[in-house]
Amino acid sequence: MTFQRLTIAITAVFLCAALARAGDESDSIFQTSTIDALMEGVYDGDFTFGELKKHGDFGLGTLNDLDGEMIGLDGVFYQVRSDGKVFVVPDTARTPFAAVTFFDADKSVTLTKPLGCRELESYIETLLPSKNILYAIRVEGSFDKVKTRSVPKQKKPFPPLTEAVKRQTYFELNNVRGAMAGFWFPGYVKDINVAGFHLHFITEDRQAGGHVLDCTVSNVKIEIDYSRDLDVSLPETSDFYNADLSTISGEVKDVENGKK
Repeated sequence: MTFQRLTIAITAVFLCAALARAGDESDSIFQTSTIDALMEGVYDGDFTFGELKKHGDFGLGTLNDLDGEMIGLDGVFYQVRSDGKVFVVPDTARTPFAAVTFFDADKSVTLTKPLGCRELESYIETLLPSKNILYAIRVEGSFDKVKTRSVPKQKKPFPPLTEAVKRQTYFELNNVRGAMAGFWFPGYVKDINVAGFHLHFITEDRQAGGHVLDCTVSNVKIEIDYSRDLDVSLPETSDFYNADLSTISGEVKDVENGKK
């Protein structure tokens, strides 16, 4: 018997006619490990990016040792290090936590008025046909500002994520073009992934980015990919097996919002 794979099938009945088409049946988000494991300091994964590409061309996560922020767009995975430099992630690199999907937009909207990040998120939520399924979100275009962060590479014994982010680096990007990529997850999966929005950013020239803390958009295209399946692969590592994941973490939102 193996405990490596945990598959969660999330199904729902929709009033929205757009979800009736056959293509939506195969929409799925693939994830390695859980957000609670990352919170507990499980930063060594056994999943390579070469394997990850078989499950998606779009997504976010991090690299082993919590070495920066990862963003995947159009089949290319990028690492934004804590020094601000951006690198293409090699297939041999490994991840302790990542979520990906083959992005295929079900809904597309162009926004031409300035909105802050919280306003943008509220607007996107009005576009969601249900709050009980999962969504991949892509926002691309012109940004008046984007505040991002990246976390430095950690050394063993690994601290919990709440301690690791105390050394995070902030980046202020102004008047840039680029893309935010990430997900909206319902609250009932909060121990598996971040409930609500989780977004990473990269500039159009692929020279800067990170985990999104704040932003102001000016003229962007919003694309939403509906997903009704979540496939979770659990690491076969001693760190994961021995981590205490019995306590529900109440600090995920503080970490995601950049609070130290």
